[in-house]
Amino acid sequence: MLVTLQKMNVPRIKLEGRAFYHCVSRVVDRRTVFHADEKEVFRSILRKLETFTGVRVVTYCLMGNHFHLLLEVPERGSLPALDATRLFEILPLLYDKATVETIAAELEMARKTGDLAHERNLLERYEHRRGDLSIFLKELKQRVSIFMNRRLGRTGTLWEGRFKSVLVEGGEAALETVAAYIDLNPVRAGLVARPEDYRWSGYGEAMGTGRGARIAREGLGAIGSEALENPGIIPSWETIRDRYRRLLYVEGVEILGDEVTGDGARRGIPREEVDRVVEGSAPASKPEILRRKVRYFTDGAVLGSTAFLEEVFQRLQAQDRIGRKRRSGARQMRGADWGELRVMRDLRKRVFDPSE
Repeated sequence: MLVTLQKMNVPRIKLEGRAFYHCVSRVVDRRTVFHADEKEVFRSILRKLETFTGVRVVTYCLMGNHFHLLLEVPERGSLPALDATRLFEILPLLYDKATVETIAAELEMARKTGDLAHERNLLERYEHRRGDLSIFLKELKQRVSIFMNRRLGRTGTLWEGRFKSVLVEGGEAALETVAAYIDLNPVRAGLVARPEDYRWSGYGEAMGTGRGARIAREGLGAIGSEALENPGIIPSWETIRDRYRRLLYVEGVEILGDEVTGDGARRGIPREEVDRVVEGSAPASKPEILRRKVRYFTDGAVLGSTAFLEEVFQRLQAQDRIGRKRRSGARQMRGADWGELRVMRDLRKRVFDPSE
């Protein structure tokens, strides 16, 4: 069953059950407000919500005026039931001591009076917030807004409208491609020469040490073939790191351009750190194109194999979300050799910015 997130010409959708989404949101007027300290707070909120809701952060990138998230939303039935013990383990992640004590007193009173209905309602108040994409993004943006408004001494909305999302097929090829696109954001922006040098991204955090690195590694491990087949299995970090690093680095070379004018220059990973460079007029390789701003990852609506796109298309058409004149769901991706990947929305102009 498909559920529409909001009414659009091209529906933005979420699937019931385990599914993956690339989500993006920008600051109003696209002004830079997130610096080092703010990014640390942002990441702390992100990780706390991840634990609270059960929505896994596969990878992420926090930039100065926007963020990218690749999220795994679980099958609700796979989450352990939220009993009182678990509730009071996770409540302190998002609420202060006084609030937690008030909730505990409310629960204790319900038990003393035998008001089982009130006890169930109290638990359900928090249960419904788990395993839901929209609630996760809503709470993340709200909590970051409250912090930033206090920080900047401002009021009003912080964000430029609702978040953008693309449903991504739960297969290794699609997920690794989107993850690499996200983790290469700071390289495309010229903030770092190597993706592991940017600390506010999934890959950068995974290459560090400590608890944060472990969580980031588990996130990236969730898109390995082993984990996709069995969500309870996360492959070793050595396996994940080597495979994912190759994807990030292969052909991800910087181009210095003309020695005098600088024409043709392109940001990327230093030449000496990559194995080979793409030459000639052949279509750009996937790793090379991932260093550019690719609209498919924010405006493509659905991304994955032809079979996945056609399945989603048929369900949308059955719900009259797509006109009967359209015969198929899968649209070929332009501008590079994307292999078997397809999208639902056919983007004919400005697929990517060649200057990036």
